[in-house]
Amino acid sequence: MFNFNLLAAVTVAVAVQGTLGVAVYGQCGGKGYTGSTVCDSGSVCTFSNDYYSQCLPGSGGTTAPATTGSPTTTASPSTGTSLNSKFQSHGKKFWGAAMDPGTLSIAASTTILKREFGGVSPENSMKWDATESTRGKFTFSTADQLVSFAQQNNMFVRGHTLLWHNQLPNWVSSIGDRTTLTSVIQTHASTVAGHFKGKIYAWDVVNEMFNDDSTGSVRTSVFSKLMGTDFVAVAFQAAKSADPAAIRYINDYNLEYSAAKRNSLIALVNKVNAANPGLIQGIGTQSHLSAGGGSSVKAALTAMAAAGVDVAITELDIRGASSNDYVTVVKACLSEPKCVSITTWGLSDKNSWIQGVSGGVLLWDDQYKPKAAYSAVMAAL
Repeated sequence: MFNFNLLAAVTVAVAVQGTLGVAVYGQCGGKGYTGSTVCDSGSVCTFSNDYYSQCLPGSGGTTAPATTGSPTTTASPSTGTSLNSKFQSHGKKFWGAAMDPGTLSIAASTTILKREFGGVSPENSMKWDATESTRGKFTFSTADQLVSFAQQNNMFVRGHTLLWHNQLPNWVSSIGDRTTLTSVIQTHASTVAGHFKGKIYAWDVVNEMFNDDSTGSVRTSVFSKLMGTDFVAVAFQAAKSADPAAIRYINDYNLEYSAAKRNSLIALVNKVNAANPGLIQGIGTQSHLSAGGGSSVKAALTAMAAAGVDVAITELDIRGASSNDYVTVVKACLSEPKCVSITTWGLSDKNSWIQGVSGGVLLWDDQYKPKAAYSAVMAAL
């Protein structure tokens, strides 16, 4: 039987020792959270969603309901001086980096990842060609390594991606009828999401389905040719059934630059959720930005948040990696309550998918040394 007197005694004891409480704006609850649920005096543990409760200014000492979850849905153990912990101190979930076992094998990269970051996103190991290159034959060994690393280091995992027109096996692209394709989508999404059930914080369920044209039209793919936009709900329903606790995102690029593309995506989210309330839970904006592109992020985040879903910056890199651009992006996320996380697409310029750009694109250079932009972001946080 639960001992309420003991709970009260412990709560009082911790409240008296203010240094043991959670500082204002810090996390104090949520599925998988294992830290203190007692806020410092002057703040109250306030429920935000199933995965996050936060100490907000108030009377103090209130505890959030106890919750449980997997290691990959807990806050990072990084120190209070890390990029991730400073970001979390503003009420955000985590700052992550795209990685795979190849980059995890580099000692310098792994050292920085453990010290500074609170989450990982697979660059390639969860895509269709990596997980089901032959119909019905699934391979997860490479992705399992990344997830195991995240679990061992108490990090979030953003799954990427269940449905994308690129890195798609030929056998999928050659499907010629709607019924077969529907079944294939359902099997793939449910099998992959189901394999990682309880280990993934969020999934990019559908990736890059809109064009960069003047109307934000739907990209031509085997999915849209046979199913129009109906494939979206099919994929999201399969992901939901396989792992209902994982947050389901639709993800795309250039949403900062193209109002037409952004509006098309928002309209689709509203349409799908009108028919299936809560099916799409988040919009991911990749944020592969050109120099000076930081200034376009705030308005985009505000517009996407108006759809009533979480938003996340999912693949951030900035050509030239200027301090001003990075700080502007960070401040844009901090100012939007529904912006829950930032993930940079890589960690160091050494292993970035973008090479040959003066100044690089990430916060660490090709010698794994922090850049001026890193220091500027830390100061801004």
